Amino acid sequence: MEIRKQKGKQVGRLTVTEQIDQKHQEDLQRLRGFRLLDDDFLTKCFEGDTASIELVLQIVLEKPDLKVLDVRTQVFVENLLNRSVRLDILATDSTGAKLNVEVQRSDKGAGRKRARYNASMMDANLLKKGEDFDKLPETWVIFITENDVMEKGLPLYPIERCFLGTGERFEDGSHILYVNGAYRGDTPIGKLMHDFSCTDAADMYYRTLADRVRFFKESKEGIEIMCRAMEDMRNQTLKEGMKEVALRMLAAGKYALEEIVNISGLSLEEVKQLKVDRGV
Repeated sequence: MEIRKQKGKQVGRLTVTEQIDQKHQEDLQRLRGFRLLDDDFLTKCFEGDTASIELVLQIVLEKPDLKVLDVRTQVFVENLLNRSVRLDILATDSTGAKLNVEVQRSDKGAGRKRARYNASMMDANLLKKGEDFDKLPETWVIFITENDVMEKGLPLYPIERCFLGTGERFEDGSHILYVNGAYRGDTPIGKLMHDFSCTDAADMYYRTLADRVRFFKESKEGIEIMCRAMEDMRNQTLKEGMKEVALRMLAAGKYALEEIVNISGLSLEEVKQLKVDRGV
């Protein structure tokens, strides 16, 4: 039955068309509030855009001559036996260095051991079989955090291995950097972190970033792309939930595969693969 509104009251149920329109309006509202500190928005803005990530890396690494040759977002790095990772941004510069940039609003999501694990997973996938270890490229794991997770009031926290006895750097080519997203100041990094917190492109300092944000928030094409991305995220979240349901049913050991398919909405092939992957 269709919805009817009388004197501000809602009667009956929403039609499919009205449900779609309501969801679209909710997506537009969410889009208006997005910032570059929101990882889903960041990865969409930086997808295939070397200019934006190049600007960010030049500032946070204090390397004005750095050139980015390639950038990919939401890069899945698979570990067949243990935990895999998904990198927000993976860039390659002109020297061949690999740079992973992660944006974290939650302090917990920027844990030190997570940075270590990201670095190790990058290393594990950078050499071909039999290739000499000296061929391993320089790597950076960079966390841009909404809060000052190190609580020292500094804009940047570079982490390097060193000889404890002398303080000299170990120089193994592996680097970790935390960027304090709460830092403000009349400096390049202060202005960059200001821009990462902006919801309105008109308030941003750096034109390269402002133009990208304006495209996804104000142009018809960009808004359509973001709305599709949000719909995909909802579907993915729903599917992950269904996978958890299927896993619990598999672990219980009392349901036939066909029952799990009917209840979870997954395909038989997907349920069988879950059974193999999780060893249940």
